Amino acid sequence: MKFILGQKNGMTQIFTADGVAVPVTVIKAAPCSVIRVKTKTDKDGYNATVIGMPGKKKLGKRALGQTKGLGSLQYIKEFRADEPISLNHGDLIKVDAFTIGEKVKITGFSKGKGFQGVVKRHHFHGHDSTHGTKDQVRTSGSIGPCEPARVFPGVRMPGHMGAKRISVKNLTIAQIDKEKNLLYVKGAVPGAKNGLLMITCPGELNIEKPV
Repeated sequence: MKFILGQKNGMTQIFTADGVAVPVTVIKAAPCSVIRVKTKTDKDGYNATVIGMPGKKKLGKRALGQTKGLGSLQYIKEFRADEPISLNHGDLIKVDAFTIGEKVKITGFSKGKGFQGVVKRHHFHGHDSTHGTKDQVRTSGSIGPCEPARVFPGVRMPGHMGAKRISVKNLTIAQIDKEKNLLYVKGAVPGAKNGLLMITCPGELNIEKPV
């Protein structure tokens, strides 16, 4: 399985040879370092690879101790796999591990909207603004009958909206810039600008050994 971490840079468009404009998302996928490799035979009991990506934030001594001499890696994530992967501590994963045309799965966190009402959060129609309605146009209305004298779980009500983990599958890689460590993926991906993304796809992972 191939995997890498990246940050969403925004959206743009590229043109095909026929002159068709294709909307793409630009992802900055800096070289990621392998921090730890977990296997079923170890105390962890499952196969996974822990990788880290550098960022702008300056880390403390406690966080630097987790990277085990690999520098300041701000973003650390774990990728599970069914079969063990032959990786070692310090190996580098770059954008050249992927190829143009591959279908990838991208996981990120959606934009946070804060505390929202039922009209915005659950697309409620709302009440009539006339015929006796007063200050209740965007309210939810009744949230349950009188007989149980309680609110059943799962009732759609106001609350925190967004900032949820979302995965989008079968996104095609349209272009790769190896010099700038950029991936151009067709379509939109979840999250705000500079949001962290986890990119995976089937296939053999090509890595670069540390010098």
